[in-house]
Amino acid sequence: MPDVDVANTGILPAGGPGWQERVKGRVQESLQGSLQERLQERVGAARSGSEATAWARRRIVTGALVRGDAAAVLAACAGSLLVMAAAGALPGLAPATLAGWCALQIAALALCGLYGPIEAEPIERLRRRGLAAALTFGAAVLVGGSPSPWLWTAAGIAALLSIPFGHYAEGFVRARLVRRGVWGAATIVYGEGAAELARSLAARPELGLRPVGIVREPVSGLEPFRAAAPSGPAEEEGGAERMAELLATAEVALCTPGEREPGRFAWLTRHPFRQVIVAHQAPEVETVRLQTRCLGPIVGLVVRRAIFLPHNLRLKRAVDLAVTLPALILFGPLIGVLALAVKLADPGPAFYVQPRVGRDGRTIRVYKLRSMFRDAEARLAGHLAADEAARREWDRFCKLRDDPRVLPGIGGFIRRTSLDELPQLLNVLRGDMSVVGPRPFPAYHTERFGPAFQALRASVPPGLTGLWQISARSDGDLAVQEQQDSFYIRNWSIWIDLYILLETVPAVLTAKGAR
Repeated sequence: MPDVDVANTGILPAGGPGWQERVKGRVQESLQGSLQERLQERVGAARSGSEATAWARRRIVTGALVRGDAAAVLAACAGSLLVMAAAGALPGLAPATLAGWCALQIAALALCGLYGPIEAEPIERLRRRGLAAALTFGAAVLVGGSPSPWLWTAAGIAALLSIPFGHYAEGFVRARLVRRGVWGAATIVYGEGAAELARSLAARPELGLRPVGIVREPVSGLEPFRAAAPSGPAEEEGGAERMAELLATAEVALCTPGEREPGRFAWLTRHPFRQVIVAHQAPEVETVRLQTRCLGPIVGLVVRRAIFLPHNLRLKRAVDLAVTLPALILFGPLIGVLALAVKLADPGPAFYVQPRVGRDGRTIRVYKLRSMFRDAEARLAGHLAADEAARREWDRFCKLRDDPRVLPGIGGFIRRTSLDELPQLLNVLRGDMSVVGPRPFPAYHTERFGPAFQALRASVPPGLTGLWQISARSDGDLAVQEQQDSFYIRNWSIWIDLYILLETVPAVLTAKGAR
């Protein structure tokens, strides 16, 4: 709001103590009220058109998701029939039966909120997808009468296969919708640090919040957001129209943790957003599905402890065995071929055992295919002493982009694809490790973390793959590793394990962040 020349207002006579301040205050209130009224009129006029735009966006998103899920369900049915054919019991299915099953599962997915107006983040969507698969099978049992047991077996396999198939189909569809700029609810961010939070949301479109505007000041300071950086202040001419368009388009208003101005919050809550989110900086309870408790006049945030419950540990162990035994049979021949290639590249043992820090801080012997020269430590010491840039990279990541220890050819290949870690399936079978969990690091790596995080990390079994491996991997420094491992431990569920397992496949195939 610009300063007002109070000497020529004519509203109150001059004179008396503080008369200039009183006049200036009344004039500014009058101007601000007038601006609010005009803005409300423009928002109302723009919202009718924007509602049609938002509806069109939802139609595009829902239509693409439904088509992807239909393809995934049909692929799951085909996979189920192949499994049954391999078992020598192929049930006959009419096309109408397949169409009915597909329609039933799409309806279950819709019921579980997979096509809702506000997109949920991927782990929650995977949980809902699993619930929809269970509902589909349960509904089929209730209304399907008493067909042959083989048909129910095929239906159960199809329901299970629809979870990973649907997850991958959704990822493909989401990537296309992000490129078109229609994935995620249009979001206005306001408060201290709004630009940084908007950039973070724009970099992670899978979270389902698409920033379109940043509020600088109540009423007069809404500026459009671009993915690279927020734009400059809105132009004087046309600024109010642009502001009205953004307010009418936005589905979500997000208040940053640093917001301290009640007037700004009160102003935005007068607009009919689908959601108003008040962010809270609480890394110690960073969670996928927040639980709260009423504590009288304050709100209690429940810290999840699911991974430490005995029945969950037994469930996690059962999943480990269910994954590891088939994987050893499937990958056994590949491990043998890779071991031969290592010996041809550098005579000596193809496997080696490295001490790592396991659960409760005890030392475990981790098996790996050898990807480095036998004198790797001496090579590393000489390289770090001669190259200061390499020393700084090592201090930050405990890894090197150009590592002199790695065997040429086969060494780089098995490290990029993580095939050197396949022998650790034996560690999982022995119970030293889990399939999913924080990676077991050597002592020199673990000691770089603070004591509190070391203790948290040692409270759970280390994993063959983890959240770090499917996201930042070697591109993430020690701070990123700490954040991601802490998030996993505090949020553990069978769904986050399944999500990490499913995302490990594309991470390995694309060698994302591998060194």
